[in-house]
Amino acid sequence: MDTNGENGGNTRMRELVRVLTEAAGAYYGEDREIMPNIEYDRLYDELAALEAETGVVLAGSPTRRVGYEPASELEKETHAVPMLSLEKTKDPAELAGWLAGKAGLLSWKLDGLTVALTYSGGGLVKAVTRGDGAVGEVITNNAKTFENVPLRIPYAGELLLRGEAVIRYSDFEKINEEIEDADSKYKNPRNLASGSVHQLDPAVTASRRVRFYAFALVSAGKVFTTRAGQMAFLKKQGFETVEAYGVDESTVEGEVKRFAERAGSGDLPSDGLVLIYDDIAYGESLGRTAKFPRDAIAFKWADELADTTLRQIEWSASRTGLINPIAVFDPVEIEGTTVSRASVHNVSIMEELALGAGDTIRVYKANMIIPQIAENLTRSGSIRPPAVCPVCGAQTGTKDTEGVKTLHCPNPDCPAKKLKAFGHFVGRSAMNIDGLSESTLEKLIAAGFIHGFADIFRLAEHREGIVGMDGLGEKSYENLIAATGAVAAKASRARLLNGLGIPGIGAANARVICRSMGWDWNAITNADINELVSMDGIGDVLAYGYVKWWADERNRRAADDVASLMAFDPAEGAGPAGGAGGATGDAAPPPLGGLTFVITGSLETYANRDGLKERIMDAGGKATGSVSEKTDFLINNDIHSASSKNKKAKQLGVKIITEAEVNAMLGGPPAPAGAAAIGPPPDAAPDGDTGL
Repeated sequence: MDTNGENGGNTRMRELVRVLTEAAGAYYGEDREIMPNIEYDRLYDELAALEAETGVVLAGSPTRRVGYEPASELEKETHAVPMLSLEKTKDPAELAGWLAGKAGLLSWKLDGLTVALTYSGGGLVKAVTRGDGAVGEVITNNAKTFENVPLRIPYAGELLLRGEAVIRYSDFEKINEEIEDADSKYKNPRNLASGSVHQLDPAVTASRRVRFYAFALVSAGKVFTTRAGQMAFLKKQGFETVEAYGVDESTVEGEVKRFAERAGSGDLPSDGLVLIYDDIAYGESLGRTAKFPRDAIAFKWADELADTTLRQIEWSASRTGLINPIAVFDPVEIEGTTVSRASVHNVSIMEELALGAGDTIRVYKANMIIPQIAENLTRSGSIRPPAVCPVCGAQTGTKDTEGVKTLHCPNPDCPAKKLKAFGHFVGRSAMNIDGLSESTLEKLIAAGFIHGFADIFRLAEHREGIVGMDGLGEKSYENLIAATGAVAAKASRARLLNGLGIPGIGAANARVICRSMGWDWNAITNADINELVSMDGIGDVLAYGYVKWWADERNRRAADDVASLMAFDPAEGAGPAGGAGGATGDAAPPPLGGLTFVITGSLETYANRDGLKERIMDAGGKATGSVSEKTDFLINNDIHSASSKNKKAKQLGVKIITEAEVNAMLGGPPAPAGAAAIGPPPDAAPDGDTGL
């Protein structure tokens, strides 16, 4: 017996178990990627081969573990029927052999989060995520906000089904379009779907446009003989199901080819196909292994690989200080498009690939969409993380978080951080200052005119320098001063709070905090943890981060400086009679307190839906993106519309009201744009000089 060889094999197996477990934990438990999918599959196959060769399976091996242990604060529940993984292949011919003369059902393998739904008496009573396959997380309230999940079905018996919760590419792009900070945009629909499903606040899930596609009926009082019959039954109950086609040994390869022709071009994220025996009794008679059922198999696309030459690694600095590596290589065509760049994600992956300028690398598109580096064929390893920030020149630092190394710029005055932070501050969801594009901000920062938020409102001090800037001039200067002056003269506390960039405090949470603190800026900036956690949607983590941010003297000085230049809008948060909506103490309750609204269709008295949403939230209400059982009113000027939201509202008994009706609830229509006098803030310098 070759003892040294066996020990060497076991050592390699232990290393593979560690690396794969870490990667799976990051991907499934934390929605982050620390290695390319193709590399995970390669290492997984290597481990499986070693286990077959040696007969040894180590404890915790990913080849035996179904999923990853749930790690959120949601309630846990054991699945009545375990959710097992599927054996996989990349060879279409193997699918034909696997069928062995039997009929099968071939469908998309959607790339989202698997969820089990339970119905009783015709109503949705429970939703549980896959979790580790044995234990999942209860997300019933979140599932009720999925765009297309039936809350009631015709079948009145006990019914358990499974499906995939996904976010369509079109919705994913719309959600990212609403995020002005490029560093805050979501990386892919799968991670966004997972994060959305695991939210503690169902309102957040509702805003993400999650959809559910059923792929399996687990149990019901009815008896079915075929999977196709089960799918037809689920469709009759109102479920959208995965696209599936009947196949046999002679047709399966052709059907795989037809699926492949559409892969990467559809609206639903998919990472392959699933083939299952149509005959339920036959499939169940085959039993299962410790990890896989034997009645189904997954087909993963054989990635189209292309070799090219790596030219350099670009290091992209972000608002958070993270410096991301981007591979730049000679253009190459993959899956019908030309690509020349790919994210390397972090320093650990860059080092694992041993990247160097001039190396021959093999690239592919993950799920036929996202360019990735599969492997480095020459592995020179000559590229090292930069010692200084590519933007500000400050000495960089490397952080190691649970084995994943990332590069950071520690300089708080780094222009990259400033540019992104100021871009958020002046953006549409925050202070909404016209004329301050990212390119204009970049020029003003580079000239030394902007160091803090308050400097944006002191640009009048730099008239000569701004007028003389390339691409600006006198007219641009005048427009800029007018825009900043108008904002300062009638400033929104909620927009200012959002604009400061406090972690986790976006537009909605900023309004919640301002309303709960009676629109008193001093109280807003000094809210303690107990006050914060009592607010709707503010949990322990957000509360701690908020208090910590204000405890930093640098942050507080910057916020106090800009606030000192603001004349806060006295009407912000006011109810119909002018009282402070949501104020504490003996003030009247907000007129829309506790009510949830959904807005659809065109508006007449508001420039856009955001304007109406702001008024609703200022009056104590909530504005969500989809109709659910928790919706009180759907606002639609076309009450008789045949839109999906109108149909759902009628199905759930949600009252549909017009814009005029909600304005009446708010005490009247909004003031016309420009109706309020705009002048200098209090304590402005004499002779009309605003001191800006």
